[in-house]
Amino acid sequence: MPELSPRRRMLVLAICCMSLLVVGMDATIVNVALPALRRDLGTSVSSLQWTIDAYTLVLASFLMLSGSTADRVGRRRTFQVGLAAFGVGSLVCSLAPSVGWLIAARAVQALGGSMLNPVAMSIITNTFTDRVERARAIGVWGAVQGLALGLGPIVGGALVDSAGWRAIFWVNVPIVIVAIVGTALFVPESRAARARRFDPVGQGLVILLLSSVVYAIIEAPRLGWASPLILVLAGVAVASAIGLLVYEPRHRDPLLELRFFRSVPFSGATVTAVIGYCSYGAFLFLNTLYLQDMRGFSALQAGLCTLPVAVLIVVLAPISGRVVGRRGPRMPMLVAGVGVALAGLAFTWLTPTTPILALLGIYLLFGIGQGMINPPITNSAVSGMPRSMAGVAASVASTSRQAGTTLGVAISGSIVASTLATGGVAFTTATHAVWWMSFGIGLVIIALGLITTSRWALDTARRAAALFDDVDGVAAPAARQQVVSG
Repeated sequence: MPELSPRRRMLVLAICCMSLLVVGMDATIVNVALPALRRDLGTSVSSLQWTIDAYTLVLASFLMLSGSTADRVGRRRTFQVGLAAFGVGSLVCSLAPSVGWLIAARAVQALGGSMLNPVAMSIITNTFTDRVERARAIGVWGAVQGLALGLGPIVGGALVDSAGWRAIFWVNVPIVIVAIVGTALFVPESRAARARRFDPVGQGLVILLLSSVVYAIIEAPRLGWASPLILVLAGVAVASAIGLLVYEPRHRDPLLELRFFRSVPFSGATVTAVIGYCSYGAFLFLNTLYLQDMRGFSALQAGLCTLPVAVLIVVLAPISGRVVGRRGPRMPMLVAGVGVALAGLAFTWLTPTTPILALLGIYLLFGIGQGMINPPITNSAVSGMPRSMAGVAASVASTSRQAGTTLGVAISGSIVASTLATGGVAFTTATHAVWWMSFGIGLVIIALGLITTSRWALDTARRAAALFDDVDGVAAPAARQQVVSG
């Protein structure tokens, strides 16, 4: 891809961030509408979980395919198709006559969304070739992601209270149209130097693994953890995981490039993305039910309560990106882990009458954790890899985030449903196990921040980069120079 002017690079970044805005908002905007959906469509708790997880599950299942496809057939082309599919899915969601239609339309939305985030990150990585400039662009990207995730409940609450839950999907359509036009005008086409082959077996195994795990977790409270269907699903998940480990290394262009995981920073970033966003998904799902069902807040009031989280994510993500670019990811990861751990611990003290100022203080802690966590994940995923592999590497990070969000909703909903089914337990008490889980996640992130930035870990990253010698005409030493030291 030819070198672009600074103004053109900023336009490309803005267009990519627009796609992130709609995809990110739709991962959170529906949460605040859950009580309205339950009243209007008569849904159960598991149906509410599927309304969220149908979106994040399909995203997680197809992100890696979309990243490699974009590297092969063209990033701009794939990006435009994804925008169009996302817009159509949003329109169908707004017209859904039942929860079944809504869940199906959410899956269509997600299929389009899977062609956006990893492809946009690949476009950004290939547009901003300077290491420091790229880190700053990733910081902006992280800020927009935080803005999308944080504003989702606020915008959703305002729309639900003023125009009904269907309006939360209408808002996507004009943004998508502007992004499609902007892409055609300003984003140059780019491809990887060597096209990667389609891996249908790997794709099928990924779908089987994620869907069987999520279905089992969501439906187990209703069917029973020892029911035949749940046990079969557990077996399918284990077999799928083994199949990926056995088959993918033998494929010339695997969907899941296992060689990436020889890099300790990359592996650590993947784990951090899964568990960090698991905590975030659990927070969004349970917080909405707590504020609206237990505290009697309106959808807008519930959304506004999460404003500290949104503000901190927007403010801290660019700062985190700059720190990563200059000093490495260790400090942002440590701060993120401390924030998540302390917030999880504080949430265990939550009651139906917790003062609003105390609640906002807990949200501040959680916002610090989430605001610092994303740039280290993204930077560790793409740094040190040849640029032609950027789409594949970025898609693994994006898949990990969506898988984490999906698991957060599934696990938190199932824990609370199972506890409430025993009877005589308040909702806040039923959530305690979830918040202790979040506390443990924060501790793990702290440990990963120390381990993955050690000299030994950085050496593994350099050795992993050497495995892709001349994959796009760049020798391993040049690729290794992109690794950010800690």
